[in-house]
Amino acid sequence: MTDEELREELLRRLEIDQALRDPAKGFPGDRRLARLQRFDEGNTAWLYSVVANRGWPLVSQVGARAARAAWLLAQHATLPEVQRLFHHAMADAVEREEASPRDFAYLEDRVRVRSGRPQLYGTQFHRGVDGLEPMPIEEPDLLDERRAAVGLEPFADYEAFIRKSEGI
Repeated sequence: MTDEELREELLRRLEIDQALRDPAKGFPGDRRLARLQRFDEGNTAWLYSVVANRGWPLVSQVGARAARAAWLLAQHATLPEVQRLFHHAMADAVEREEASPRDFAYLEDRVRVRSGRPQLYGTQFHRGVDGLEPMPIEEPDLLDERRAAVGLEPFADYEAFIRKSEGI
């Protein structure tokens, strides 16, 4: 697969991913969730094949938008062990300045939360006893410093955005 073919396929999958996640489109309720699950499983297998055969899709190979699409597919990976592989591959790309540290922060938190560890960047929320709340955060007093270091807004601004987008 050429870089151009990879770019086109990543962008195609991104477009479908976002359309399926839009509640105004597609099937209602359980049918929509089942379809999303199948789609995410297919994307997980496909991205695994890409990463195994050619490594993480780099910005210099596929462009920033398609590299971001690869991150989004990794973020929605259905298998925790495969998501950890994507995390490792993307970490190397971030270190080489070939992937977004901001995007990687979300994947870092997702992998940590799925493995029962506190998140570093405060990107993951869940419905708790008192409504929407962040998953546990490691060293919360350093949260905004970590967020700033990767280009994320202050946590209070992000939390307000999350609550507003959820209608809270």
